[in-house]
Amino acid sequence: MANKDKPSMKKHSDDISLDDINNRLELFDQRLDNIDSVVSAVVERVMSQPITISTTCPHCGKNLDIALVGNRRPTVSK
Repeated sequence: MANKDKPSMKKHSDDISLDDINNRLELFDQRLDNIDSVVSAVVERVMSQPITISTTCPHCGKNLDIALVGNRRPTVSK
């Protein structure tokens, strides 16, 4: 019967300490906060200007204009 290869157990080099996990989670949280800030800034810029979508009806051929206007800053209620 063939010998089955067992995965080597490298406990000393592969162990991640609790401090390392906490540091990684803090870095991940900071990155998510940065992404949230950038997305919020983009949304605020877009919502401060009117947006118009123009399209043509496929059935009757009339032009349709849809206007979106945002004049309030998005906020979170606490």
